[in-house]
Amino acid sequence: MNRPPGGRGASGAGRAPGTVRIVAGARRSRRLRVTAGPTVRPTSEMVREAIFDSLGPVGGLSVLDLFAGTGAMGLEALSRGAAACVFVEQDKKVADVLRGNIRDLDYLAISRVILADYHAALQDIMRAGERFDLLFVDPPYRMLTEAEVTLEPVAPSLLHDGGVVVIESDKALHPTLGAIPVFDRVYGDTRVTMVTIRRTLR
Repeated sequence: MNRPPGGRGASGAGRAPGTVRIVAGARRSRRLRVTAGPTVRPTSEMVREAIFDSLGPVGGLSVLDLFAGTGAMGLEALSRGAAACVFVEQDKKVADVLRGNIRDLDYLAISRVILADYHAALQDIMRAGERFDLLFVDPPYRMLTEAEVTLEPVAPSLLHDGGVVVIESDKALHPTLGAIPVFDRVYGDTRVTMVTIRRTLR
């Protein structure tokens, strides 16, 4: 979820509230509400389509949308058949809009919204022993380095073996979570990097 302040990219910039659509799947062309104002900019439809084309089928996967905002990434995954999604959003007003989008798309039964900053949310998730197949990481770009440092050591415990992390960043950045990227493309001002997480069993 792109947020311009602090160096966020322009993916989806300029979109008026209510103009973001699900690209494909069961809820194709359904519209998502976007919080009014400059603080939230959803990942553009073009970039979302490119991401999911690269991911391939996501049917049955468990998803964590760590900086959810409007929920475009997680809801796109659910529309395409993902089994469930946990959305993390720290802003209450944004989270209220997110919950409305989940309700409007009839995904309440397979969604959970955590209203907290991502540090606290990760602690709760890991204490509960939850693991995911797919993780979306799209923080404000000024926070990306901090988020990468936080996520790198815990990713093997957070994801199932072979789980994929999709990271959106400024095109000048090269986040990897310490893994070798399996996908690295630039779309306008946005870089999309994907890495596969392998668990080391001892």
